[in-house]
Amino acid sequence: MSDTYLRLGVNIDHVATVRNARGGAYPDPLRAAKLAEEAGADGITAHLREDRRHISDTDIDGLMEVLSVPLNFEMAATDEMQKIALRHKPHAVCIVPEKREERTTEGGLEVAREENKLAHFIAPLRDVGCRVSIFIAADQRQIEAAHRIGAEVIELHTGAYCDAHAEDRPIDAARELEALREMSTFAHSLGLEVHAGHGLTYDTVQPVAAFPEVRELNIGHFLIGEAIFLGLTPAISEMRRLMDDARA
Repeated sequence: MSDTYLRLGVNIDHVATVRNARGGAYPDPLRAAKLAEEAGADGITAHLREDRRHISDTDIDGLMEVLSVPLNFEMAATDEMQKIALRHKPHAVCIVPEKREERTTEGGLEVAREENKLAHFIAPLRDVGCRVSIFIAADQRQIEAAHRIGAEVIELHTGAYCDAHAEDRPIDAARELEALREMSTFAHSLGLEVHAGHGLTYDTVQPVAAFPEVRELNIGHFLIGEAIFLGLTPAISEMRRLMDDARA
């Protein structure tokens, strides 16, 4: 795979959200993961939350068994989640902030204030071979802290850019996009691999996909929503096409 190729990670959390609304077994997130893989996803992302509002422990067990593409295991920096990650040893672990009252992840992790704690938290994960990613805002101070604690990857939070675009605030959207561009370049200069995600849609993905330093985009909620109308395979295929066109 060339150095210019942009990977697509598909987040399947909200297949589990729909399943859990009825408390049964359908729709099955594992089936969605396999369909995503067949449609061109380069990896699968799943966030095991403390309150288990969507993805369950059983889902993680199943994903580790059936996937032939890497699993990106999103989790908060808690002892419980560290034990689960150390037991499963997924390809990648992305550390995200988490609050019970939030609907979705609201911002990047505060690394600079928790530098010592996070350094000790991620060390065992790296020791067992997990690639550790830190989900952060496009902020130089946080990127420098992520680098110091030994993270190999950062994932830039694209939510502010996507929200500004959706709310028809073009000046704010342009400002947020420029910050993402500058911080992608800065993180790359430190030797960090750069990923991005949160809120990306067909309308917002291409400017971010065009950043040469970004190696992976993680997209979930929008794709699962589009799958209601298009089907999961066509929804992912269209996102893949837009990413490839932007990269070209």
